[in-house]
Amino acid sequence: MCLLTGGGYPFRRDALSGWCRTLVEGLRRFRFDLLTVTDREPPVLPAYPLPFNVTSADALQIGRAQIGRALGRERRRGNSNETGRGAAHLLCRGLVEQSRFAIGLRGLAELATERPDPLTNVPLADLLADAWRDGSPSDDEPPLPRLSTRDARTAATLLKHALGALAVPLPKSDLVHCIGGTTPLLTALAGRWQSGIPLLLTEARAPVARQRPAEERLSPAVRAVLRRFRAAVARTGYAEAGLIAPLSAYHHGWALRHGAAAARLVQVPAGVDPSEYPVTAEPGAGHPAVVWAGSGGPDSGLTQLLAAFEQVAAAQPGTVLHLVGVTPAHEDHCAEQIERTGLGRAVRLHPLPADPRDRYTVGHVVAHVPGPADPPYRLIEAMMSGRAVVGVDVGPAAETLGDAGVLVQPDDPAELAIAIVDLLRAPTRRRQLGDAARRRALTHFTTDRVVRVYGALYADLTGPPPAPASAFELALTIPAPRTSPPATLRWLIREDR
Repeated sequence: MCLLTGGGYPFRRDALSGWCRTLVEGLRRFRFDLLTVTDREPPVLPAYPLPFNVTSADALQIGRAQIGRALGRERRRGNSNETGRGAAHLLCRGLVEQSRFAIGLRGLAELATERPDPLTNVPLADLLADAWRDGSPSDDEPPLPRLSTRDARTAATLLKHALGALAVPLPKSDLVHCIGGTTPLLTALAGRWQSGIPLLLTEARAPVARQRPAEERLSPAVRAVLRRFRAAVARTGYAEAGLIAPLSAYHHGWALRHGAAAARLVQVPAGVDPSEYPVTAEPGAGHPAVVWAGSGGPDSGLTQLLAAFEQVAAAQPGTVLHLVGVTPAHEDHCAEQIERTGLGRAVRLHPLPADPRDRYTVGHVVAHVPGPADPPYRLIEAMMSGRAVVGVDVGPAAETLGDAGVLVQPDDPAELAIAIVDLLRAPTRRRQLGDAARRRALTHFTTDRVVRVYGALYADLTGPPPAPASAFELALTIPAPRTSPPATLRWLIREDR
């Protein structure tokens, strides 16, 4: 198996990496090549020890080797790359008219086997501007913002960089398991088209809905190009994947709205190992404490949390906020945000503990304030730890937490602060909610369930075609969303069998 991620396991410690580690270590009968494709400086050494069933672990950076010399330059003369130009024309048209995108992307992926940069000598900015000017979105979409010449060049540079992922070679394998995200999915699609490798897609995030913090400085037109590009890549991935495994009903519905075929969707909820998150007693007498777990980056929910904690500190003097799992890359950002609030020593920064048992023990209440597209791993960890949780109703939080915690509306720091203070002042209710959260996590969100189902998915995609009568269903969990999704998960025969 090739486990393909976008900058995570085994080189970075975060919630998604922990999920990947659980999967690899739990499926000992499969051998894994681990590949992470990133546009950042790749790490030198793995952050996790590698189990015996891992054959290789590599981190590759797009952009430098493949297209570094071409970034930001549009060559307008001596164009001899007619194949690349034709594929790029279809890809650009496909940003407005969806039916053409996959054909153009596949043409570039096949050309990438012959040259590191399939867009050499292709006037991508001109093609993009022409497509944007002449195209007309569907009736249910808003009008396209005006794309100036400067915007077209900026967007072309960013698209060229992203498309460098097409040139990343995949290790020889029987199956590529891609853990969501545009960058690794581009690499997975190229491998699928070049060698016919089956593709399993785990949809852990909602990539189109998420605007990255660094993109706030871009013009509305450039942001629109990037949104459409990510949406088109996601739709192409849904079309090419043998199976798609969303983490929740929220992700399941998102995939359906973006073109995934219902027959290929298998909802597999996230899970954690109960032994890694044992229930421990609350901290003794002293200052009340709140725990928040996250990377601490601009897209992590930290800003909303700090806005709420200012009100918590005013209502409950002496309360301490523990920020657990802040990555080294985001420590400066965290410190800057804390300084703006004037909270000073009321906030403590903690790097991600090597032992998960230490993650939530310092708090009386866990505040789950995720980023706009974060998967629910940290929420499930907190629930398994038996701590009372106040969660913000973002993404799959409602269906994950159910009635085993307190849920508040997003973008309302005052409501979040009130809920936290109420629990800090009510120890009996805290214990009741913590016990309920632990029971719910044990019932629905354990790793043994995740490992068992993914073992079946791997076997299904890599084994011989089954007889028509062998279709079966997997009953995994009954979530508690605001609307009732199917209680069982469908399936499993591919449409072409």
